[in-house]
Amino acid sequence: MVGKKASIDGSNYISRNEDRVKAIEPKRFIVQPAVSGRQETYVSAYNHLTVPLPADGMRYTSTPHVDQTTGPNEEDGFNSANVGESATESVYANARVLAYDPFVKNGLAEDSMTTLVLPYIHSAREGVQYLGQLVATYGSAEGNGVQFVDQNEIWYMEIATGHQWVAVRIPDDCYAVAANQIAIEKIDFNDPDNYMWSEGIRDFVTAHDLNPDNDQWNFRHIFGTNTKKDHHYNTPRVWFAQRYFSPIASAGQTPESQDMPFIRKAERKLSIEDIEYVLRSHYNETKYDPLGEGSEDDKRRYRAISLSRTAQSHILQVRPHDTGSQAVQWVEFGVPSFSPYVPFFANANDTDKSYSEVPAKMDLDHAFWLYEALAEVVEGHYQDFIEADQDYQKELDSWTRRKIHDVDIQVTQKSGDDIVNLLTQANHEIAEHCNQKTRELIFKLLTDGCELSNLTFKMDPNL
Repeated sequence: MVGKKASIDGSNYISRNEDRVKAIEPKRFIVQPAVSGRQETYVSAYNHLTVPLPADGMRYTSTPHVDQTTGPNEEDGFNSANVGESATESVYANARVLAYDPFVKNGLAEDSMTTLVLPYIHSAREGVQYLGQLVATYGSAEGNGVQFVDQNEIWYMEIATGHQWVAVRIPDDCYAVAANQIAIEKIDFNDPDNYMWSEGIRDFVTAHDLNPDNDQWNFRHIFGTNTKKDHHYNTPRVWFAQRYFSPIASAGQTPESQDMPFIRKAERKLSIEDIEYVLRSHYNETKYDPLGEGSEDDKRRYRAISLSRTAQSHILQVRPHDTGSQAVQWVEFGVPSFSPYVPFFANANDTDKSYSEVPAKMDLDHAFWLYEALAEVVEGHYQDFIEADQDYQKELDSWTRRKIHDVDIQVTQKSGDDIVNLLTQANHEIAEHCNQKTRELIFKLLTDGCELSNLTFKMDPNL
């Protein structure tokens, strides 16, 4: 999460890698239409959570699973009010707090969280309030971190137990990094403009003697964990990101430092490329890089940020102007280390078929499978192919920047539905260009790879 005064272009950013249990979990990128006058009840295919849906809901984008048997898992997107949500990042509470407020088996879980919230909120702040009310009514089935963004604010919410949660507004001049563990620290209960919390949370903590500190109310200390798993699975990722964004302030930190601050000031203005770098990273240029030259023990020591089982990655950007094109959803399919972040204007009424129609089995006419194939080809000959892959990413980064700039100019000459139609057409052009460049790279690398086979023997050039 990067605040608008911390970013180079005045945008608010939220972002996340969606990692799944399986290495392959096909995803789509779609637009869900607005609804009105509806009488419908939502029932989760995952845990049978049952929620009456509001009569009216806004149009919104999302990245659902192709396989819907465990629920929609729409994860992230923008609605037509230019409010973005990214849900969910799994977080884990300690046994003390869960003893007194266990999870609710058929409560709100990650499969439903975007579907039940994003179409109905008009600001990032309202996103926290709306989700908090759902947790109060139905309980939570698991621990989750959820991001909300609009043009003015970024909010990060952590649901730790069945009914207890807190949220913090990320300061405009700061960034924050979370990595599958409770991250929010001190809560100022006298500052509702910048903090929110579940009703009765202080009484809950007091009644059950849960606060380990004498002089502060620190959500991470009360509800969080500090385990060997944290030190190898979670904290190293925060260390790497802060090392990149704040190298001076974070100089004394190690990959296993438990008390790294959640919210920090960057030591320079951060760009979209900086966010992409962190989401793509695997401890690059350190001995812990699984694709690097460290010892085998070091290369396996810490869980990387970019993984083979990253189903998709995304960056939700809200820019500071009000022309209708301010919300941009950067979608990455496949392994982030090897694939581009493809930008799509959120104010659109459909997505390209290569993103919206994704079969369950590999087909290179569809974006998810195209980028998965690219990752397999590049990693298969990493030392030989990574430079070409990085050149391709850089080329597309420059092309998409120019394309967004050109479309922004065109938007100022349009109004109403013409803006939506222009942005929808631009999205198709962006998808087509990036897909074609990816095919060209794959075919080139496959051809080059024929010269790298171990099944070769040179003695006579004619043999």
